[in-house]
Parts: sequence; structure tokens; C-alpha cells
Amino acid sequence: MVNVRRERFREETKVEAKRIALEQLAEQGIAGISVNAIAKRMGVTGPALYRYFKGRDDLLNDLVRDAWHDLADAVEAAVSASEGADPPDRVRAFAAGFRSWAIAQPHRYLLLLGTPLPGYQAPEDTIMAAHRTMSAFLAVLPTGALAAGAPPAGAQSTGALATGEPPREDATAGLDAQLVAWAGSRGEGTVPPAVLLAGLRGFTRLHGVLSLEVAGQFGPMGIDPALLYRAEVESLILGDSDVRGSTSVSGPG
Repeated sequence: MVNVRRERFREETKVEAKRIALEQLAEQGIAGISVNAIAKRMGVTGPALYRYFKGRDDLLNDLVRDAWHDLADAVEAAVSASEGADPPDRVRAFAAGFRSWAIAQPHRYLLLLGTPLPGYQAPEDTIMAAHRTMSAFLAVLPTGALAAGAPPAGAQSTGALATGEPPREDATAGLDAQLVAWAGSRGEGTVPPAVLLAGLRGFTRLHGVLSLEVAGQFGPMGIDPALLYRAEVESLILGDSDVRGSTSVSGPG
């Protein structure tokens, strides 16, 4: 019973410390996270809190790990809820879940996908946690985006999510090998290189819009980032076709 109480107290202490650390993150960024400052707010000494976290990097590891799993839970739930929907809507569902999570807690999004903290190296297990989000995206591509916007028979498409695979040049073949190795190291099994490339390119483009949005870069431009993000999603689905007018389609944002 004593051990149970001790373990519960330990978990409660860590949860409170991480809550305060997230407040510091939201107010001052990663550089503002201080174990000693957290200890002071909790009414304990710095050395006492170091019994729960070896240092700031150890605390950051927990924050990164929690955030990746939380983001993955959100996008997986969105994808699961879209089961049985038309293929393009499954891609929209992922994109909507991705953006909703980022907008709701931009400080955590930037912790994961913003400017790296100099000298900080995330532990190996967070890499697999991070891949859960990509895996959810890849899951909707073969039956989702790759089935949508298919080019006419005989047409060649270079769209990110187009069905027709573009001619493979030597350089692209080299990339194929890297993509397959990457997917294999993440336990994806057999996924066609075209799907992997579509997923990587698509994720990069969505992140590009979101990272600028959460950083507040579109405000001075007078651009509604929700509309821009929606246009980017439709562009991915259509394989980079002309998407003028597609922002009226119900989607993320």
C-alpha cells in the first residue's frame, strides 16, 4: 500500500511539473522551460524535483513524447471517424484533425515541428511516437488520395497524390530506395514508393502552411490561413491540378 501511494504521489508530481512546463512553453518558448522555476512554483527545492526529472532535457523528453502521442491520437480519431467515407473526404479528415490539434495548442506543435532546440536530442522512442501521425496519413492515401483525381488513361501526372506514377529517373529511383528503407524502419511493411513519396510531400506541404499559421505569419498579409490550408488540401487531392473555386468545398478549417 505504501508503494502504491508513493507511486501515485510520484505521478501526480510529474503531471504537475509538466503542466507548469507547458505554461512556460506557451509563454516563453522552449528556452523558457526551467526545472528550478517549476520547483519554485510547486513549493519544493530544485534538487527535490530532480528526483523526478534528471534535468531539463529529461523533462523535455516527456513533453515531446506526450505531445506526439496526443497529436497521433487526434489524427487517428479523425481518420477512424471517416471510415467508409469517400476517399477524398478521408484525406480531408486527416488534414482537419491535424490542423485542429495544431491551432488548439500551437506551443506544443512548435515544440514538435518548430525550430530545434540547440543541443537537444529526442530519445529514440519519440521517433516511433512521431511516426504514428505519418502512418495515419499514409493509411488514407492508397484508398484515399491516390484513388482521387486519377488522370485520364495514358496521361502522365506529376501531382503529389496522383494515381499515375511519373516516370522514374535515376535520381528518383535513389529516393525510392530511401523511402522504402525509411518505411521499413518504421514498421510500415510493404508500401509502394509512390505512396510514401505522396505522404512525405503532402505532410511537408500541410506542415508548411500550419507552421507559418501558428507563428502568426499570415496576419500582416491579410490572408486567412484556414482558406489557404483548405486550398492546399484540395490541391493535394486533385494532384496539383487547378483548384480555383475548390475552397468552397467543405473541408478543414
